[in-house]
Amino acid sequence: MSLLIEIAGLSKRYDRFVAVDRVSFSVARGEVVGFLGPNGAGKSTTMRMLAGFITPDAGSARICGHDVATDGVAARRHLGYLPEGAPTYPEMSVAAMLAFTARIRGFSGGELSDRVAHAMRLTSLEQVRLQPIDTLSKGFRRRVGLAQSLLHDPDVLVLDEPTDGLDPNQKHQIRALILEMAPRKAIVISTHILEEVEAVCTRAIVIASGCIVADETPAQLAGRDPARHLDTVFRTLTAEAA
Repeated sequence: MSLLIEIAGLSKRYDRFVAVDRVSFSVARGEVVGFLGPNGAGKSTTMRMLAGFITPDAGSARICGHDVATDGVAARRHLGYLPEGAPTYPEMSVAAMLAFTARIRGFSGGELSDRVAHAMRLTSLEQVRLQPIDTLSKGFRRRVGLAQSLLHDPDVLVLDEPTDGLDPNQKHQIRALILEMAPRKAIVISTHILEEVEAVCTRAIVIASGCIVADETPAQLAGRDPARHLDTVFRTLTAEAA
C-alpha cells in the first residue's frame, strides 16, 4: 500500500483552547477520505496544518514522504489544496488567475496553456474564462479554486468543502470528477454533506472537539444505526465527544 499522506500526533492550541489534539491517520493512493465534524471540531485546522499553512504545536505531517514542516516546498509540489473560501484575486479573469497560478507552479509556454485549458475543462469553466472573478457566482468562484488545485495534476488533493455553493447538477459533476481521479490519488475531503461521503468516499473520519472519534468505511459507520442512517451516527458520535 502506497501511503501518500501520513499524519502523526498533530496538535494545535490557541491559548487554552485545544483546536486539534493528537490527530493521527494515513491515506493511501486510491483512497477518498471524508473528514467530518461539526463547526469548530478541528477539520479546517488539521487540513491547514497538512497543507503547511499552520505550524503544528506537536506532531508531524508528510506528503509523499516529505515532511510538511521541514521539507515544505517538496511536499507542496505533490499537493493540490482547496482551502475554505477559495481565496482568489477578484479583479483577475478566470484564465488570468489560472495562468498566474500555473506560472507559480513553474509552467510556461505551451505547457502552461495546456494545463490551464485542461483545468478549465475539468471544472467546466470555459464559458466564463474571460470574466472577472468578482463578477462570478459563489459556485463558479468555488470551481476556480478547485481548478487551481488541479493544475499540476498532484498526487494528493486536500479539498475543504469542494461542492460548497454549487447547484445539484454542479455537485454531481464535481463528485464524478473526484471518482474519476480517485484511483491515481490520495484525496481528503472536508464536508458536512453526508450524502457526499456516501457517494464518493471510501473512508469516513469523524473528528469532534479536536479528536478523532471514528475512522471507518461509510457503510461501517451507517451500520452502527439500526436504520442505517449516517446522519444519526454522526450526531451521536459528535454529541458523545462534546
